[in-house]
Amino acid sequence: MLIVIGGPTASGKTAVAANVATHFGTEVISADSRQFYHAMRIGTARPTETELLGVKHHFLGHLDLQETWSAGEFARQAEPVLQDILARHGTAVMVGGSGLYIDAVCNGLDAIPPTDQRERGRLQELFRTEGLQPLLDRLKELDPESWRIIDRNNPHRVIRALEVCLTSGKPFSAQRTGPRQREDLHILRIALDPLRTELYARIDARVDRMVADGIVEEARALLPHRHLNALNTVGYKELFAHFDGAMDLSAAVVLIKQHTRNYAKRQMTWLRRDPAWSYYPPTDLEGMLDLIGKARQT
Repeated sequence: MLIVIGGPTASGKTAVAANVATHFGTEVISADSRQFYHAMRIGTARPTETELLGVKHHFLGHLDLQETWSAGEFARQAEPVLQDILARHGTAVMVGGSGLYIDAVCNGLDAIPPTDQRERGRLQELFRTEGLQPLLDRLKELDPESWRIIDRNNPHRVIRALEVCLTSGKPFSAQRTGPRQREDLHILRIALDPLRTELYARIDARVDRMVADGIVEEARALLPHRHLNALNTVGYKELFAHFDGAMDLSAAVVLIKQHTRNYAKRQMTWLRRDPAWSYYPPTDLEGMLDLIGKARQT
């Protein structure tokens, strides 16, 4: 069985996944694409050893900034790890907020057209010279559904969706067949669903903790690499703008909190498109363990 723990950022997924893995004596596969990068520890809230509860976690901090993993590459790398965990323990846990990466493992990927290097180069040049907004505006025009659910702080995903629209003549969203859970594996999906006021308070507290832990210093050290796709993400972009003199630090922190809340909303939108998820308050670990126990008996 594969137990998938999803939910919005800062909802407590790490703690739940580690506790579930401890209870069933197994290991965890991380599907949080932001936490893949070794150099981005504080700004991505990568769990500490204490938070991991001694449970072995895979795919945390294993990539250099220059490396780029697609959802497909993650699925290819994660599959043998998943099969090894299942062979040794019978149950595996996967946790993360990157919906596309979770779906790549649980559902497989659609047969989307291959990369068109010429079109992608043109879009990347437009992003470099004019920023992300013109690309988002064009995506909204060509494919409103993808525009609605896509991570608008991730240029790589926006460019890829727009590239497929332009090269195929069809919306990117129309070329996805939607959820179709694989049949060779018993998969149970659990989504953490905190009250919005509680989630926003957790987000604010976590950002404040990041500042105390040194995210400003971490971002300053990464400034020479700001052009890399890995750093086009919430937390670092706002601080880079602060370093450029566009705003003071307090304003940057406020923006990080706001943009993180926006990201959390998009994560929940992604989850709710798939009816396979069972929703629980983050504190109801007993209820989740009960659900898993019953599912393991079927």
